[in-house]
Amino acid sequence: MPIAYDWHHMTDDTDLTPGPPAHTFTIPSSVAAVALLGPADEFLRIIEESFDARIHARGNTITVTGAPSEAALIERLLDELVTIVRTGQHLTRETVERSVSMLRTETEEKPAEVLSLNILSNRGRTIRPKTVNQKRYVDAIDKHTIVFGIGPAGTGKTYLAMAKAVQALQAKEVNRIILTRPAVEAGERLGFLPGSLSEKIDPYLRPLYDALHDMIDPESIPKLLTSGVIEVAPLAYMRGRSLNDAFIILDEAQNTTPEQMKMFLTRLGFGSKMVVTGDVTQVDLPSGDRSGLRVVQDILDDVRDIHFSNLTASDVVRHKLVGRIVAAYGEYEEGTDSRERRRTQ
Repeated sequence: MPIAYDWHHMTDDTDLTPGPPAHTFTIPSSVAAVALLGPADEFLRIIEESFDARIHARGNTITVTGAPSEAALIERLLDELVTIVRTGQHLTRETVERSVSMLRTETEEKPAEVLSLNILSNRGRTIRPKTVNQKRYVDAIDKHTIVFGIGPAGTGKTYLAMAKAVQALQAKEVNRIILTRPAVEAGERLGFLPGSLSEKIDPYLRPLYDALHDMIDPESIPKLLTSGVIEVAPLAYMRGRSLNDAFIILDEAQNTTPEQMKMFLTRLGFGSKMVVTGDVTQVDLPSGDRSGLRVVQDILDDVRDIHFSNLTASDVVRHKLVGRIVAAYGEYEEGTDSRERRRTQ
């Protein structure tokens, strides 16, 4: 049930010139005002700061004074936030800010559709997309056999893929999960690291283990690893295999060569699904080696049942500063490339 909506022009007693129109919204009785407006009206202040309008709340009535276009957006925002609350989800500052951003960018997807899509729940924590591009990425994984998630750090490309893998395993859509990464040095040399080969490789696989612990009860992980239901291994271990009835994730794919990328993709077996994730701006291959992730889209872009999802700095869901850092580096590198081109002309 949408929020009741009414409006009238406000005037004062001394000036007959109509002022800005005032729009009145009524919060449905089934939704507690504090759940929508936040403790001490925290969410209401965020909304007012995000729009060119004045907002006043009294009980279940919200009055907005401002341009009709801004008031219409605020009405839509309140409707979306009410829908989210009705799903049982608690609003947060981040939820409100992301809802505002989605409405401002005029995407086809409604904020409630994006922010209420539950992928996986474990120990009271629910994993869901937080941006429109993340939802499109998750939807693509459902619809296609091979999906490439390409974007900067913090955009959730690997984390969401792993959540979809665990979801598929729990639904018995696959029999096992295979997580793999190329063991490429990022400024260090494997030979100088202490320990056995497996101990040397472990730092490259540790982020995958960490994500697993968020999604599966930690006490069951050793048993799943021992039985082979979940396999975490370097990319080299994939050679010569045919992977059937599996959900396979290749992480840090920017550090594959074109030959390694081809080798990995051709491991696809019957009843399997693949997700390849990476950041083409963070290649750690030796100088002169091409990244398989950089060339694969040119090769496979027109192949049916393969989808490329691109995430950007606006999809970063870590600390706000991470998104700003990613965007700043992108602008700097674009400027450096431009200066380099002018220098060589």
